Amino acid sequence: METNEITHLKGNEIALTGDLISVGDKAPEVTVINSDLEDVKVGGSANKVQLFVVVPSLDTEVCAKETREFNLRITDLDIVETTVISMDLPFASKRFCSLEGIENVTAASDYVDKEFGKSYGVLMSEGPLNGMLARSVFVINEEGIVTYKQIVDEVTEEPDYDKVLEAVKDAKLG
Repeated sequence: METNEITHLKGNEIALTGDLISVGDKAPEVTVINSDLEDVKVGGSANKVQLFVVVPSLDTEVCAKETREFNLRITDLDIVETTVISMDLPFASKRFCSLEGIENVTAASDYVDKEFGKSYGVLMSEGPLNGMLARSVFVINEEGIVTYKQIVDEVTEEPDYDKVLEAVKDAKLG
């Protein structure tokens, strides 16, 4: 159950807890809550490539910027279903998306039982962000296989957008 994954917060090592998920593994199907308070299943096989953009909170500068960036970059990619997953309450996610004009991604929360964080091994288990999700990205192909994983080394930094988008395109081709 425990991962060996780590991230950093302002240079300090933060251990992650949950199942170790690697490229090539079957993506666990879990339930998160969307901004309309509805259960949403993510993971497993789907009709499109799935992109999970995992952030600690949309109420931070880096997470907000990352969400806006993915919202713009996937506009013309009809091959992918993108979900931004955080621990934010659905009300806050809805407000953020409304104010920022976020229309191309689904904002979802893992606040209820942290099922996503535990199942994907990205739940921070120490430090000031204990219990929040580590900044990470997962690409899941249509068969439900993890084809790309990026645990951002420093929680305060953005992911490598170009690598993520290339992985999305490769997942569709593969």
